[in-house]
Amino acid sequence: MKITTKGRYGARVMLELAMRDNQKPTPLRKLARDQEISAKYLEQILIPLMSAGLVKSVRGARGGYMLGKPANEIHLYDIVRSLEGPLAPVECVMDAEYCDRVGGCVVHLVWGEMEGLLVDFLSSITLDQLAERQRANNEICPPPSLSII
Repeated sequence: MKITTKGRYGARVMLELAMRDNQKPTPLRKLARDQEISAKYLEQILIPLMSAGLVKSVRGARGGYMLGKPANEIHLYDIVRSLEGPLAPVECVMDAEYCDRVGGCVVHLVWGEMEGLLVDFLSSITLDQLAERQRANNEICPPPSLSII
């Protein structure tokens, strides 16, 4: 299973929103600039995140994007699932009718176990835990300044 660019960027943007502690909406252009993602592509990422209730948009001059619920209620699995779809490593885990051998195939069982481990792992990490890790990391290795000299 490979997480696509959409999934990786989505996790980064969600982390940035969590780091802001939902103080006020963050404009799309600022999110795009800070994450070095085109605004057009970022919009495509935010749509499924909003549909999943993970992000909300605020309209108006001071509008932008905020977390849709508290960071401690958002799991990394929620983010990845909303952007990537099912995390099954092979089609037959999602749809038993995909393969005639599913009933007696030991390898199918292993693929199912693999999916379960991945879901459990990603579900064990909340967005606030990621934000905490990022803050600790920033103390050790401060992020580069975006100011122009």
